[in-house]
Amino acid sequence: MKKLTFLMILLTAVAGMSYAQTGHQGGNTGIGLIFGEPTGLSLKYWTTSTIALDGAAAWSFVNGGSFEVHADLLFHSFQLFHVDRGRVALFYGFGGRFKTATDTEKARVSFRVPIGIAYEFEGVPIELFFEVAPMLDIVPSTEAAIGGGMGFRYYF
Repeated sequence: MKKLTFLMILLTAVAGMSYAQTGHQGGNTGIGLIFGEPTGLSLKYWTTSTIALDGAAAWSFVNGGSFEVHADLLFHSFQLFHVDRGRVALFYGFGGRFKTATDTEKARVSFRVPIGIAYEFEGVPIELFFEVAPMLDIVPSTEAAIGGGMGFRYYF
């Protein structure tokens, strides 16, 4: 567990040190909403033109409902899709999740592997996204899980 945490901190620091102009309209920081599993507040910060840190503070509706937070390091490929206006990226990455305990289940710590598609509008600092995130719970026991959703972010 300590090695995984150290690796995530190290990769985040390296990504942050390699900051470059991203070309995103409105700025590098986006805030918005995600709807799905979980549903809540979504944040994204671009560290380079193809790497971003993504996270959410949201409500999970599984097993009676609980609060969860997740954070991911995402890599984007803008070359796979061609559109007349805006940009479309395939993104993928890895990260972690913490889900609070409920009356029926214990708190969970999970490893996440999100994959999805994001569309950035031309001339407007808004991004639409869809993601699926297979997860491996590592605390309190090893179990497979899945999350995902769709949403939007406004960049400033």
